[in-house]
Amino acid sequence: MNVFNQFREKIQAALEALAKREGWPEGLPFERVTVEPPRDPSHGDISTNAAMLLAKPVGSNPRAIAGPLAEVLAALPEVDAAEVAGPGFINLRIAPAVWLQEVAAILAAGPDYGNSPAGAGRRVNVEYVSANPTGPLHAAHARGAVFGDALAALLEKAGFAVTREYYINDAGAQVETLARSAHLRYREALGEDIGAFPEGQYPGEYLKDVGQAIADADGDRWIGKPEAEWLEVFRARAVDLMVADIKRDLLDMGIRFDVFSSERALVEAGAVQRAFDTLEARGLVYTGVLEPPKGKAPDDWEPRPQLLFKASQFGDDVDRPLKKSDGSWTYFANDIAYHLDKFLRGTPELIDVLGADHGGYVKRMKAAVTAITGGEGSLDVKLCQLVHLFDGGKPVRMSKRAGNFVTLRDVVEAVGPDVVRFIMLTRRNDQTLEFDYQKVREQSRDNPVFYVQYAHARATSVIRHAGEALPGRDLSDAALAKASLASLTDPDELGLIKLLAGWPRLVESAADAHEPHRVAFYLGEVAAAFHGLWNKGKEEARLRFILADDAETTLARLALVRATATVVASGLSVMGVQPVEELRE
Repeated sequence: MNVFNQFREKIQAALEALAKREGWPEGLPFERVTVEPPRDPSHGDISTNAAMLLAKPVGSNPRAIAGPLAEVLAALPEVDAAEVAGPGFINLRIAPAVWLQEVAAILAAGPDYGNSPAGAGRRVNVEYVSANPTGPLHAAHARGAVFGDALAALLEKAGFAVTREYYINDAGAQVETLARSAHLRYREALGEDIGAFPEGQYPGEYLKDVGQAIADADGDRWIGKPEAEWLEVFRARAVDLMVADIKRDLLDMGIRFDVFSSERALVEAGAVQRAFDTLEARGLVYTGVLEPPKGKAPDDWEPRPQLLFKASQFGDDVDRPLKKSDGSWTYFANDIAYHLDKFLRGTPELIDVLGADHGGYVKRMKAAVTAITGGEGSLDVKLCQLVHLFDGGKPVRMSKRAGNFVTLRDVVEAVGPDVVRFIMLTRRNDQTLEFDYQKVREQSRDNPVFYVQYAHARATSVIRHAGEALPGRDLSDAALAKASLASLTDPDELGLIKLLAGWPRLVESAADAHEPHRVAFYLGEVAAAFHGLWNKGKEEARLRFILADDAETTLARLALVRATATVVASGLSVMGVQPVEELRE
């Protein structure tokens, strides 16, 4: 149930009646009318821009439309007052009974509260992490992993059919470097002193396990053999072992994928050639020489005639090369083929979650998706900014296992997966995040993980104590959903209920914007309202959750407490965080 959608329907019905009565033109954009909470809660519960949106197509002054519309809305039994404000906003004050009904709706729906049909089963592919299989996942990968996984869960809750995908970049020079580095560790595992690692190789200790695994399997079979004989073997083995290691780290974070796609397999299957043929057939490929770029030259620029994709025709700054001077495809060409492959698998809506260093890649990739799908596919690219790690304010920089960065495994082992997941969503993805081991362990209001989890634990504790105070009383959600809620009249009680009732709307708006961090922000607001109500009860005995001499009010407040715990658990589920039942104060 979405209170705001219900009132959208009532407002549209009122507009249709007014349109008929006043002889307004047909085809007015009623579907674009917004129905949302006003920025200032003192202005009411629901605000709509209907009058301002319709003024121009109707040919009238916004307030001239707002006045009659407000009169119609004020007559609704669910509305206590309708006021025209500013240039033509209409602010509605909703009857308390509407909000009280939502408590019962939350208890009846349980964890499914907030589920929305808005996505209508539309298929969406969310590709995230997709780290090169040349090393372990690091802290920055954690942010993309959490963001992508939470976005996928949010879209599912909003009614979309989601495919979670990991793209294995196992083609190109970097995996050949991986193979050579693994061969050095293989020789080392067999007792050879390999000395200092050559420049450009991967020196991290994580490859010792890879070298040892190959030595255990093959013995000295590859010792003294020319590179041409062992390079492909070591490439394949090293990639497989590194991907298995990455999957283990992701599983420790509770992150699973539906699909793992191989770049190498895609190229070998001829997908890049097919994508090129598609672009060529549409007249979107030509041979030309690009102007020298300003500043640092990109990897794919060469001062010679090249096969170019008309990216600028689709919003990019310049056209883009598809082949290198040696005749091989550019990374961009491979990526075009990959996105076409995802589209042809039946997912027209594509989302890529990438690191901040891919900012210059966004325009060209969006242009490519539009071109290669004939405008039928769409791509949204979400860039995740850097994560700065601290411990008590001091930077944390190195990992013995990785050699030059902190691994995801290091972070998870230090604070646990739930803390990592929650903190990674406490900032917008496009903002730099500071992660301090010491601060995220604090049991204080300044630690958002603790503050939200404490709200759930407190709610659970209240129900537990209520069971002791009211022995034999049925305190199940089903029973509490039938309780009379008329005694919930305190402004803070109603304020909390209104917040909880906003969860379905939050799900839809956050999913539409592809912004899962809104869930963390929302849970912080709910926790603050619940803790505030708890503290108010400590100061005013009449507002305590459990009143020994007033069973009806106690049951009403227990229903509100359980509704709070249900919504918090629902939000944490989207974030991939397990709600806790008990915390020490």
